[in-house]
Amino acid sequence: MPEGPEIRRAADRVAECIAGQVAETVWFAFEHLKPFERQLSGVQVRAVEARGKAMLTRFANGLVIYSHNQLYGRWYCCPAGERPDIKRQLRLAIHNRKSSALLYSASDIEVLREDELASHPFLSRLGPDVLDPATGRALLLKRLNDRRFRSRRLGSLLTDQGFVAGLGNYLRCEILFVAGLHPCLRSVQLTDAQRLKLVDAMLQLPRQSYETGGITNDLARARELMASGADFETARFRVFRREGLPCYRCGAPITKQVLNGQPTYLCLLCQRMER
Repeated sequence: MPEGPEIRRAADRVAECIAGQVAETVWFAFEHLKPFERQLSGVQVRAVEARGKAMLTRFANGLVIYSHNQLYGRWYCCPAGERPDIKRQLRLAIHNRKSSALLYSASDIEVLREDELASHPFLSRLGPDVLDPATGRALLLKRLNDRRFRSRRLGSLLTDQGFVAGLGNYLRCEILFVAGLHPCLRSVQLTDAQRLKLVDAMLQLPRQSYETGGITNDLARARELMASGADFETARFRVFRREGLPCYRCGAPITKQVLNGQPTYLCLLCQRMER
């Protein structure tokens, strides 16, 4: 599933394609959304923004298209009259004179009024977005010390969108490795220094991933690996999907475990359970 950085980059692309432009035609694949086609066609797209793993496309008449890519959804931006050569099913199309923003394969799409966003079942439960410039150390430390979260295992807490929005499995694994923390540890067990290291990784890695198109590895190392012939997927991570390969820090083999139904990659020497 795309995580916060991927959705924000997609929102940037869609905004470049349609924001500030009149949507001459809006089309939905789902019958229950068909009545909104007339209400949105001919209206200016005011803004496109990411909210965690969701995207909000705001129109000048106060209506908002909420979309969540889930596992398979993907946005494409094309010149007007063109479509990508793919086998996915088109779910939403927003056309203006020059461009089209097309959402394929997603099924979680709604049209809401601005005043309905705060009570939306998904949006209303979101914690602070880790990519929001307003999200900083003090806020995340407060969340870690909150009684709702301090006794939760870090491995499940970090992907809880109610704790913070935008983190998924690859970011969870990479953050815990950089912080040197085992996923079964709980915030209440950590020292102040460990919490601070965790918070810094929660802020730095998603923002680096957003800026680089998905790299959470040390940037100098990633560049060196790719210069030596490694492909992007091989170079981008520190531990994620590196089962059996040597840890970049200590040389021990990276381990894959299943925690809360998700594959979790870690170095058992660098991320010891004992504290």
